[in-house]
Formats: sequence, C-alpha cells, structure tokens
Amino acid sequence: MIKRHRALDMKEGKGVNVKRLMPVSGLRNYDPFVLWDDFTVTPGNGFPDHPHRGFEAITYLYSGSIKHTDNLGNSSTVTSGGAQRFTAGKGIVHSEMPNEESPTRGIQCWINLPRRLKQVEPEYQQVDAEAFPTHEKNDMKIKVLVGDNSPLKIKIAIRYLDVELNGGASYVEKIPSGMRGFIYVADGDVAINRQPYRSGESAFFDGEDKIKINTDKPGRVMIAYGKPHGEPIIQYGPYVD
Repeated sequence: MIKRHRALDMKEGKGVNVKRLMPVSGLRNYDPFVLWDDFTVTPGNGFPDHPHRGFEAITYLYSGSIKHTDNLGNSSTVTSGGAQRFTAGKGIVHSEMPNEESPTRGIQCWINLPRRLKQVEPEYQQVDAEAFPTHEKNDMKIKVLVGDNSPLKIKIAIRYLDVELNGGASYVEKIPSGMRGFIYVADGDVAINRQPYRSGESAFFDGEDKIKINTDKPGRVMIAYGKPHGEPIIQYGPYVD
C-alpha cells in the first residue's frame, strides 16, 4: 500500500521556513516517525534554546552549517553533508543556530522512542560528511545515514538514505518484512513505482517488499523506514510521550 502526501509550507523556530511533512492535519505521525521538516534557515534566524523529551532526532544538512549547543555541555558545528543526532530521552535542552551568511538547508527527522526507553539518559552525536558510507553506481550516489556501517547510531532499527539520481537513473530499495516508511522527494521530479512525484511530495508505504525509483532528470530523494512500535504516540510541541 502506497499513499501520497505533500509537505506544507510553514514557519518554525525563530523565522525558519520549513516544508513540513508531519505532523500536520491528516498525518500526525507514521509510527515510528513523528516529525519531518525540510528546513531553510536564513542568517539571524534559527532554533534558540528549547526543550525536548521522548524521542530521537537527526538533523542532516544539504548546505550551510549549524552550531549546536545543549545542557549536556556539547557545543559543535555541523557542516554540509554532515548530521547530528540527539536522544532526548528523559529530557534535553538545546539550540541550533546557523553559522553562515547564506541560507542553510537540511532535513530534521524525529523518531519515537518505545515506552521502555522514554526515560533513558539524553545523548548527542555529530557525524561529519566523509564518515558516512557512500556508494556511487549507475548514475547515482547513495549515502547511508542510518543502517549498514554508518557511524550514526540510534536506539531502534531504521534505515535512512540520501539518494541523488542523475537523469535516466533507476534505483530499487528492498524493504524487509515488518518495516514501513516513506520516500521524500527533496529535489526534482521522480517516478516511484511508476507514479510521478514532485519536489515536496512523499510516498508512504506499508507492506511493500520493494520500491523502485526512476527519473529522467536529476533528482534527490530521502528514504526512511523502520519497524513500528505499535504504541500510542502522544506528541505536543517539543515532547513525545
């Protein structure tokens, strides 16, 4: 089963433009995923200090850079192609502010923690661009953000990919049994299982054994899937209980 959803334009944080796939009306979450923002931060704006709990978040940058600070004592700068992961667990306070004179663009994804892990100690991890496993073949580049031998580690099993396709490229992702997720079109127009999708649209899948992506022109997609916890997700603002 595949369903189409389109990200909605809105503001978040301090003057940040986001294309929000979820949570929005009609799509509050997609167990185990809670939030998906394609964000663009202009200089002087960003995400000042704010709290979180109950989930893990991955911020992955296409361009620019962001400085992260938190109440655990971490202070680091994530640059283009790199990512940061924090496990909010029982609670964390952090900020994410751009370090550039030009816009910074990236994806932030929240993944729910199962009930048994809601009260774990908070953690932070930064992974630079060159540390991610990257495979180039057949007119495409596949970067593994989570899964395989990626150094970015979270507490539940998901697979998370950044796939850049040149014109005429074709990519097939085999989906293990019991997994569900979505493909987000970040740039360009692509065909997903022969259906056309535009930038900002996503194909949500459940019960599929494989997904095929084709494009006539250059395009970029993000692929994320995992095993649902099957537990209620109660999300309000920065908290997921």
